[in-house]
Amino acid sequence: MATREQATVTKWTIDPAHTLVEFEARHMMLTKVRGRFADVSGELIVDEANPENSRVEVEIDARSIDTRSSDRDTHLRSEDFLDVERYPKVTFRSKRVEGAHAEPGDEFQLIGDLTIRDQTREVVLDCRYEGQGTDPWGGTRAGFNATTKVDRRDWGLTWNQALETGGVLVSHELKVELEVQAVRQQDG
Repeated sequence: MATREQATVTKWTIDPAHTLVEFEARHMMLTKVRGRFADVSGELIVDEANPENSRVEVEIDARSIDTRSSDRDTHLRSEDFLDVERYPKVTFRSKRVEGAHAEPGDEFQLIGDLTIRDQTREVVLDCRYEGQGTDPWGGTRAGFNATTKVDRRDWGLTWNQALETGGVLVSHELKVELEVQAVRQQDG
């Protein structure tokens, strides 16, 4: 028989068809270039009574990067950037949740380890719980969004070119945005 505490912990899987992992960098310090990773999976273990005890694990196929430019995508997959032959996965594992509640619209922070090219750094995601609902097939879905900014050099992504007019070809700072939809798994 499950205890009350066990009954409040639920497992959710990320729905890759309804989840976006996007990033933005500046090109030549003039314009924004956006891209996304098409292949993302993961799970959320949610403690509904104590949301701050929840945890998240995400895995991204680095080869699935897409910036709408095949030449740029090939370069981003190369040793200059993601080096997908040696490091095919990008992962995130939460360490703690701060300020979480269980009400739609609640904002909180998710702190965890982001690993790119076998280098792990702590990142803070500013998150918002969008709520949950029942899909047409009787499943329960929940929505979240999150944003953060990172310096790509922290993960060894240092390739760049200096510009004659000053600045660099690719910004060091990346803005990351996530829209996540997760499906509650049935108990048992």
